[in-house]
Amino acid sequence: MAFYRKNIGGLHQALRIASGVAVMVAAFVYLAGTTAWLVALGGAGFALTGFVGYCPMCAMAGIGRKGVS
Repeated sequence: MAFYRKNIGGLHQALRIASGVAVMVAAFVYLAGTTAWLVALGGAGFALTGFVGYCPMCAMAGIGRKGVS
């Protein structure tokens, strides 16, 4: 078993992946230099949480797939 349990649902995962990729693309299109790379890295991290299905901030807040626990 993995060190985490999925705490976000399928639709939430898809939205996280799509918005993370959109942020990465927009960062390279509209920004330049180091700022573009830093914003793109944030978008990649957001997309990765959607791909894995685990949101660390949701886990710290006690929010799971069935709502607040």
